[in-house]
Amino acid sequence: MADPRSGLYDRRMVSPHILMQQAQPSRKMHIPNMLTLGRVVLAWVFVILLSNVEPRTIVAQATGTDRLGEIAQQGTGLLIAATVIFIIAAITDALDGHLARKWNVESKFGRIMDPMADKLLILGGFVMLATPAFNATIAATGSTMQISGVAGWMVVALILRELLVTSIRGAYEAEGVDFSAGSMGKAKMILQSITIPLILLIVAFGSPGPDSTGRLVITLLVWATLVTTIFSGLPYIGKALQHTMNEQARMLELMRGKKARKSTKGGSQSGKARPKTATGGQNTKKR
Repeated sequence: MADPRSGLYDRRMVSPHILMQQAQPSRKMHIPNMLTLGRVVLAWVFVILLSNVEPRTIVAQATGTDRLGEIAQQGTGLLIAATVIFIIAAITDALDGHLARKWNVESKFGRIMDPMADKLLILGGFVMLATPAFNATIAATGSTMQISGVAGWMVVALILRELLVTSIRGAYEAEGVDFSAGSMGKAKMILQSITIPLILLIVAFGSPGPDSTGRLVITLLVWATLVTTIFSGLPYIGKALQHTMNEQARMLELMRGKKARKSTKGGSQSGKARPKTATGGQNTKKR
């Protein structure tokens, strides 16, 4: 065993219980990050499954037999599998943050990857819901409709909100301003996590044609999510504007203080009597 005064000890002389306690923090540190990486993988699987869904044919006023026929259409299994993957990914989102705070193992990797995994899962889901794969043909009329209820402009609005908030948080948190998610941001995330799987299940098992109950539920969910998402970005914008105004006011006060000090110093110098310079014979040497 090494000299105790040097702080180096033989690991064989240390209790196994102490060694296990020392190893636990390092293990705990990696668990939330592994869950986050797992959510990134699940998000990609979710998007790939939805990208293979094919347009459906639905009956405007579906009977029991018609609904069974729609459930048996190709792509229903993909919708169910995508829903399961989404729910598992959403559970890991809640779990990794809880464990990181509980064990006090929050890391820069987690702060970067966790929001990115969330955006990939949520925005990826809404992008896929707006694709032609969710265009349904009404059997009776031959007309088409976006069965998911998600229009392209809605996805653009959601992406714009996320880009704006992410840019604001990145710029101002670098200056030490706290831009952690508030109640509106958490409500937005919960509503988004409910809306996407419910739409997928209604499309898979229901017949959300025009004037149907399923269509009404989808419309309410999509619009509630859109409005909540947009309004949840307003507190970030307001906080950024308030911080900017405070910084500008502080800079103006500093500039005024500097100008006041300069004017005071300049006045004191001008008030001093200048020394007389010797001229003529007084400054000449005697010969």
